[in-house]
Amino acid sequence: MQLQELNNRFSESSTEFLLCVTCLNPSNMFSAYDKGKLIRLAELCPVDFSMINLVSLEHQLSTYIVDMRTNEEFSSLTSIAVKDKKNIVYPLVFKLIIFALTLPVATATVERAFSAMKIIKHRLHSKMGDAWLNDCLVPYIEKEVFDSFPNEVFMQHYQKMQSRMQSL
Repeated sequence: MQLQELNNRFSESSTEFLLCVTCLNPSNMFSAYDKGKLIRLAELCPVDFSMINLVSLEHQLSTYIVDMRTNEEFSSLTSIAVKDKKNIVYPLVFKLIIFALTLPVATATVERAFSAMKIIKHRLHSKMGDAWLNDCLVPYIEKEVFDSFPNEVFMQHYQKMQSRMQSL
């Protein structure tokens, strides 16, 4: 039943992405490591990984996993970390890690913005221009930032603004 719910919730491409990212899990000396899935993860972003980069990445991954499994400092590692300038030694592996860590956040942020836009546009019956929509969405999407200021600051700002209406 749980598996069915997960299948309904996540698309096939999202599931593939998550399975590929799990191969970067450093716990148990990278026991989930699978070079083929990591190459597939890089193939999902052809803009960042060209064919030449994929060949280089394959070699870097082979060396990287041996290095990580034999290094005492990394043997007790439980989360993804960058130490000892490994990002310079393995730049494509580091790029892959950055991709794996930022894509879910970027995707969630975009989805959040579209959800906010759907709410705002629906409530205002789609009768607004792009500039006004932008002005309405920024405070809605960035609630945490706007909550850090007292309402009086915004009220004073709008009170100081001159009226835009002109008599004919």
